[in-house]
Amino acid sequence: MSMTSRERVLAALALKEPDRVPFCDVAVDRGLAQKLLNWEKTTDIGSSSRRENPYTVKEAIAVSKFIGLDNICFLLRAPTYAHTHVGIDGRTFVGGGMIRTEKDFSMIDLPDPYDDALYRDAEEFIENRGDYATCFVTRIGFFQVVLSLGIEGFSMALYDQPALVEKMLDLYFDWMEVVAERMCRIGFDIFWTTDDFAHKSGLMFSPQVFTELLVPRYRRVLDKVTIPWILHSDGDIRRVMDLFIDLGAAGFHPIEKGAMDIAEIKKTYGERVCLLGNVDLNILGAGTPEETEKEVLELIRTAGPGGGYILTSGNSLASYLKPECVLAMARAVKEFGRYPIRT
Repeated sequence: MSMTSRERVLAALALKEPDRVPFCDVAVDRGLAQKLLNWEKTTDIGSSSRRENPYTVKEAIAVSKFIGLDNICFLLRAPTYAHTHVGIDGRTFVGGGMIRTEKDFSMIDLPDPYDDALYRDAEEFIENRGDYATCFVTRIGFFQVVLSLGIEGFSMALYDQPALVEKMLDLYFDWMEVVAERMCRIGFDIFWTTDDFAHKSGLMFSPQVFTELLVPRYRRVLDKVTIPWILHSDGDIRRVMDLFIDLGAAGFHPIEKGAMDIAEIKKTYGERVCLLGNVDLNILGAGTPEETEKEVLELIRTAGPGGGYILTSGNSLASYLKPECVLAMARAVKEFGRYPIRT
């Protein structure tokens, strides 16, 4: 029996076998969408440009329909206070943090989370979403603090200015506590947070930072989340996966290649949490459609059996990826992803 995209994704997040492996991603760079759909290149973005949202709901559906994705994403994040520059492909790169001491704290000006105007674009998005699994994509607060202080600055402040770190964490997590509850009431299907905290070699910071500083704050926010939530972090996060499962994580994304082995993660955690990943970006960016199809087939055979798996890229659908490889990924998941999986 055929499922809608929403049904398919929610079944996988519930660790069930849907009709086929869902195909999703956390973001599609507008530069890639322009190539795929022959959109005119422009600096204009969607209706929520002041909050980084790259697409109107009509555009998001057009992109997902063309690529074959089962989800659409709405982005709303609290601002980060760091130096940035825009690359030639339109991607924004973050440099050093702008917050150094408590004197700089007054620079931080978050939008009023109780202002109804903040949510109008999200409400319009939900009203017109169709049958897609609709994801609210955000950062809960940790990564904004890291970026605003800078990774080195954050590391030093943990010891030199702990009061500043806690004050900033509370500001961002308090903001997200209100926003998360409101977004769930608006009607999103999935809460997808993109708080990176690891490198390929392991965590950026000690597990003690997580247990003492982050877990209580994450719990406070996630207690307000009434929909399945997915944690995105690059790198090797194995040392804290149990912490986030205990906090109620429904899925982990993207199980970065070279940092974690998806076969090992499936064996260890596959009965407790959905896995999302992890088509190699090197193949998508520099390989061939045939190599892409082979990669997708291998992933489906490895992580798909038994359900609880969603195929995604190894990070996001970036503008430098080859359109023909992205489309090959979409074709392959439909060809090879039907349940029961043939291994």
